[in-house]
Amino acid sequence: MQNNKSIIALMYDFDKTLCTKDMQEYTFIPNVGLTTQEFWTESNNLSKERKMDGILAYMWLMLEKAHAAKVSIRRENFVLRGKDLEFYPGVVEWFERINQIGEDLDVQVEHYIISSGLHEIIEGSSIFNNFKEVFACEYLYDENDVACWPKNAVNYTTKTQFLFRINKGVLDISNDEELNKYTPEDNRPIPFRNMVYIGDGLTDVPCMKLVKANGGYSIAVYQEGRRDKVEDLIQHERVDFISLADYSEGSELDKTVKDILCKMAMVDSLKKRNKYQIDSI
Repeated sequence: MQNNKSIIALMYDFDKTLCTKDMQEYTFIPNVGLTTQEFWTESNNLSKERKMDGILAYMWLMLEKAHAAKVSIRRENFVLRGKDLEFYPGVVEWFERINQIGEDLDVQVEHYIISSGLHEIIEGSSIFNNFKEVFACEYLYDENDVACWPKNAVNYTTKTQFLFRINKGVLDISNDEELNKYTPEDNRPIPFRNMVYIGDGLTDVPCMKLVKANGGYSIAVYQEGRRDKVEDLIQHERVDFISLADYSEGSELDKTVKDILCKMAMVDSLKKRNKYQIDSI
């Protein structure tokens, strides 16, 4: 019986899922002379008043405030801000440990980011190299490498397209033709049943619901003392599990993901055995 390793995709939101707050709040917002509340209030008001996508509103406002405060918005400056991110307990060590569990189960684990935060800042973080692909907002840069226009904007509904890109193995976001081409379920590299989505709240609901409805698992994580923020998600069956955002070995989240990986590996092994027996007739 042929033993091609099955692939399991772990997909994460970033802000308040892996890092402890919105990435702009660590250094960018203080550097332009605003409080967190001032920046997000102005961004939300801009979105409402101009009937503007909320993600495009914050991306535009970052450029405007940086210009006014004479803060550099070269690509390298955004990347450097990734070094200031703070992660939940266990995040840094998480990926190597989960990959090893996959090896022990004879499956390949791949990690993906699907975020409305900035790709450039994620790129500068200590965990960036753990991801097969990062789907996030990004700026276009002029000939002087200065941000001038949003190149990619990822909001809570457009996030779902990246589930299908991962499902079909079409990771180049400029390639819509292959993404929209009919592909039989059995020919897709990562079936939805082999997907786990981890997010922190309402903006992740479309992805959480889509993964859950198609046989995968969705997990909502929460900060210490804020369990009430995600209880509604499990009560109304939008996610399978809720867990404290603690990625340390032996934590509730760690145990839950390990059990999910074990089940996925077992189901895939049985499907391969079934297919082998059918093909041998």
